[in-house]
Amino acid sequence: MKTILITGGAGFIGSHVVREFVLKYPEIKIINLDALTYAGNLENLKDIENHSNYHFIKADIVNEKQILEIFEEHLPDGVIHLAAESHVDRSITNPLEFVMTNVIGTVNLLNAANKIWKNNFDGKRFHHVSTDEVFGTLGEEGFFTEETSYDPHSPYSASKASSDHFVRAYADTYGLPMVITNCSNNYGPNHFPEKLIPLCIHNIINNKPLPIYGDGKFTRDWLFVIDHAKAIDLVFHEGKNGDCYNVGGFNEWQNIDLVKELCTQMDEKLGKEVGTSEQLITFVKDRPGHDLRYAIDANKINKELGWKPTVTFEQGLSKTIDWFLENKEWLDNVTSGNYQKYYETQYKD
Repeated sequence: MKTILITGGAGFIGSHVVREFVLKYPEIKIINLDALTYAGNLENLKDIENHSNYHFIKADIVNEKQILEIFEEHLPDGVIHLAAESHVDRSITNPLEFVMTNVIGTVNLLNAANKIWKNNFDGKRFHHVSTDEVFGTLGEEGFFTEETSYDPHSPYSASKASSDHFVRAYADTYGLPMVITNCSNNYGPNHFPEKLIPLCIHNIINNKPLPIYGDGKFTRDWLFVIDHAKAIDLVFHEGKNGDCYNVGGFNEWQNIDLVKELCTQMDEKLGKEVGTSEQLITFVKDRPGHDLRYAIDANKINKELGWKPTVTFEQGLSKTIDWFLENKEWLDNVTSGNYQKYYETQYKD
């Protein structure tokens, strides 16, 4: 049986990728490797955890010895690498943690894959999932393409840029078969509530302030997480070795406009007078190194592989809000920390 190892598969994006692969490829063994740090939540995968082709391993990619042992035992044919520290604010507070996971952890995975594949790379692939933040910032016009020079501005984006370079270096030096995807901001079900959209949903439910950095005019391209999972599936199987693909939602929104749209939809869904939730908007001091605008040109993946987003932002946001309103127990468990007990209960044996 072919085996694919997915790192960070209990996190927000990773859980959707794991689900996509487990359900779509029952003939492939899918190993979900996750350290279960604060954002890793196995409750995200309750619906597929008993599938015969699914296997979970609790492990930290920073642990070189443990990672090599896992690779030698399970001999994965492919790696989809999503494990990362990803919150910019946290990277400003503790840059070294991001270096360890995003750089050292990635190199540990590359070394393990290179060793077990032993230059016999037929049918093998290392798919590194990265971010558009490695490209820096844009003005009011223009888009990031696959040829855009790297210009990271935060410890987080610098650590991801470094990991991208290591993946390319292993391809050039050792011939390791790899692909890289750089995606825009994701949103959708199971999103950990430190990020803008789930934070605002949670705060509106609880009538708390909606914090907006600076003047709220920072612009991001938003990608529905299920569309991203499908793009990863497509690039992993059909992308060209050694190539990179930008994955974007064609949905640019200034933060303030996004939050106002979210407030309107929340008011409608909660039966409140439209405009009620907007009164919770609170402008806060901007964070250091805050990039003005990100915008992805996703024409390459569209033209070469036929991928495109399936929902507009308004549609995806509505689906996201509905999911959070229908899964308040999940949200309560995450915000209280009780979700971290799930592993102990479910996997104690």
